[in-house]
Amino acid sequence: MGNCFSVSISCDQCMNNIFNWVNVNEGYIRNLPKNLVSLETTIEELKARRDDFLRRITREEDRGLQRLAEIQVWLNRVEAIENRVKGVFSARNVELQSLCVCGFCSKKLRQSYRYGKSVSLILREVEILKCSGHFEVIAEQPQVPMVEKRPLQPMIIGQETTFENAWNHLMKDEVGIVGLYGMGGVGKTTLLKQLNNRFSDERHGFEFVIWVVVSKELEIDKIIDEIAQKVRLGGEEWKQKEKSQKADVLYNFFRKRRFILFLDDLWEKVDLSEIGIPIPTTQNRCKVAFTTRSQEVCARMGVENPMEIKCLEENDAFGFFQKKVGQTTLQSDPEIPKLARVVARKCRGLPLALDVVGETMSCKRTMQEWLHAIDVLTSYATEFSGMEDKILPLLKYSYDNLKANHVKSCFLYCALFPEDYKIPKEKLIGYWISEGIIDGSEGIERAENKGYEIIGSLVRASLLMEDVDWHGMDIVYMHDVVHEMALWIASYQQKDAFVVHPLFYGMPKVKNWSVVRRMSLMGNKVHSFVGSLECPQLTTLLLQKGKLARFQSGFFKLMPKLLVLDLSDNEKLSETPDGISKLVSLKYLNLSYTSISELPKDLQDFEKLIHLDIAETRQLLSISGISSLYNLKVLNLYRSGFSWDLKTVEELEALEHLEVLSISVSVRPCVKQFLSSQKLTSCTRSLDIWNSNHEPYEIPLPVTMEKLRVFCIESCTISEIKMGRICMKSKTVSPLHNPSTPCFSSMYKVYILDCHCLKELTLLMFAPSLKFLVVRYANQLEDIINKEKGCEGEKSGIVPFPNLNRLVLDSLPKVKNIHWSPLPFSCLKRIDVFRCPNLRKLPLNSGSGLHGEKAFILRYTEKEWIDGVEWEDEATKTHFLLSTLQV
Repeated sequence: MGNCFSVSISCDQCMNNIFNWVNVNEGYIRNLPKNLVSLETTIEELKARRDDFLRRITREEDRGLQRLAEIQVWLNRVEAIENRVKGVFSARNVELQSLCVCGFCSKKLRQSYRYGKSVSLILREVEILKCSGHFEVIAEQPQVPMVEKRPLQPMIIGQETTFENAWNHLMKDEVGIVGLYGMGGVGKTTLLKQLNNRFSDERHGFEFVIWVVVSKELEIDKIIDEIAQKVRLGGEEWKQKEKSQKADVLYNFFRKRRFILFLDDLWEKVDLSEIGIPIPTTQNRCKVAFTTRSQEVCARMGVENPMEIKCLEENDAFGFFQKKVGQTTLQSDPEIPKLARVVARKCRGLPLALDVVGETMSCKRTMQEWLHAIDVLTSYATEFSGMEDKILPLLKYSYDNLKANHVKSCFLYCALFPEDYKIPKEKLIGYWISEGIIDGSEGIERAENKGYEIIGSLVRASLLMEDVDWHGMDIVYMHDVVHEMALWIASYQQKDAFVVHPLFYGMPKVKNWSVVRRMSLMGNKVHSFVGSLECPQLTTLLLQKGKLARFQSGFFKLMPKLLVLDLSDNEKLSETPDGISKLVSLKYLNLSYTSISELPKDLQDFEKLIHLDIAETRQLLSISGISSLYNLKVLNLYRSGFSWDLKTVEELEALEHLEVLSISVSVRPCVKQFLSSQKLTSCTRSLDIWNSNHEPYEIPLPVTMEKLRVFCIESCTISEIKMGRICMKSKTVSPLHNPSTPCFSSMYKVYILDCHCLKELTLLMFAPSLKFLVVRYANQLEDIINKEKGCEGEKSGIVPFPNLNRLVLDSLPKVKNIHWSPLPFSCLKRIDVFRCPNLRKLPLNSGSGLHGEKAFILRYTEKEWIDGVEWEDEATKTHFLLSTLQV
């Protein structure tokens, strides 16, 4: 036939190929049960070998070694083949059931063939992996990573000394944990970066230098992973571990290594053990350094002496500001350098503000632009470029981090005071209680303690700063930029809710008086306010320290919710404003340091008044009718000029709810009558006895005066001050000799002025809280603590003046002793000795006074006196002569 072709194939060859194919493929099916058994056995052996390796690797890594890369590759292959084996075994039962003819054939021939082939191939891979899993070395010493340098600007002018102090403190062997705290924008992070970068030049023996940003939301997992990454402990296996397992690995890794860990921006305590970091000790010589805005965080982290990063001093601040502005702009007008100093001063040394404001002003090259900037920063700082988007939001994080709403309210309340204003803590807390921010229903003292706790939390959060003024009064104040931030927050919450115009003339312009809740016109220059304001929501009105002489009738008519009214320090104000008694909600009224001659009319209308301050009202003639203030809890009559009579004590005793009294008493019978009143003495906080010039007499201070904080006697013929007790039945005072325990536990300030009959002040050794003692013009005074009388107290374990901060002795010609033996004076900062020629020995030794960073000063007037002082020993002389200052 045409178009046909033929192929000739050897019959033997064809048959061989067929038999080979059948034999191989039949083997996949015939040997399937046996291969499955072998696979199960082999994979178990491989997993056992893998587990043995992992245990060895863990031991090596705990020693700080790092697994080899080839080990990790082998482990990864084992993990992959294990997953494939699991897939094969999942179909095992079905495949075995499909076999027939005693396992030589299958009901599903093609499927069985494929499955059998897969089992055979995987078995071979498992056997190869098992055979290759022999490693003599599984880990080696890891390469120490380089120090990760942090990007930062050149060191801020004026912070060089701060940096060196921080570095020296960090490198001390006895220091393990270093806390750097301060307000937002002060340069804490910059300083920490500089410390970190210094290790890039020399490690100083540290194997690992690690930087971690913690930030506001504490994420322990993130911190752990970041630390692990930086010491090269990451990887797939690391990701599979639980948090506690990761911490254990880190701990075992670091426990035999020397490291330094930098934690930036802590807002709460980080438990080092929770993130796998061994506690730094003198033995392991490891370090942890962190930044925070909160002193409380420092305390919780175990830092006893945290380092405060403060704002720059004025000259350093101006130097930094000049660099930001640039010489081209500064030299563009002869007046600009002067104006630049004014602008820089508005930033109050805060580097963040200096940076932003300086950058903004760097292109302002006319005098008018600089004058406008000064005006804006003075009056409406939030409108200055960069203030609302760069400065205030950063500071606001501290406000947002406050835990409770009432603490936030207390902070915002402080914005009512002018910039740089020193706010007495006690006065501020009085406002808070009267406003209802702090609940005073369970007692004033308990509420005050809560107020001090709130102030402490605001200070520790770097939102307030605290100090002691020259009177010894505890005060707080705000940094100007923080003050601006507080007003910004208050206005953001409710426009016009806070009206703050200090040093203003007249009434400010407000669009909506109906929403004004708090208003401060402190230092107002106007002599009188006319008309009336419709302020239905107003709760606080501060008008102190001004030139006010009068108010037009009806001014307070439309302020139904007013709770706090402060008119103090208006010396020209000679009468209480007409209509003030119509303030039916009023709880706090301050008329101190005014020239009023009488109390407000219709006192009985002040049904809710709990706090009345009429201290230093020297023109006040009478307090008659004050007993009608039924709910009064706090009354300040200190150095008020009203005349005492025998009915005065009775009227004060009629104040049923009185808890705190400050008072001045003159005339001996009135002093005796007052000291006989247990009700009044038990709530007296400040007592001033003055101008009682009669024959010498003794006064026994009742031991019931546990609340007495300030005690002053001036121009009196008192010969001795004793402790006494009240005889309830007869209401007389009898002396109480040789007390064994301190009685005046609250007394912290004592003034003895122009009292020429006193010979000793031994009573003061029973005032353990005494901080300020001033004794002037006492011609007969011989001892501060008399040895004969004081020995009984010392036998009971009483050590005089444990908290004394300042001692002033002036014009005491006969005084010979402060105390007969040296005292610890652990809190003493200053002693003034003026015109005391017979005081030849001070109760000091080399262990007395403050040491370290806190300064002690011994001031004197006559060189002959300091030359004649008999020191306890040469070490004492050397120690204290270095601290002397002639004035």
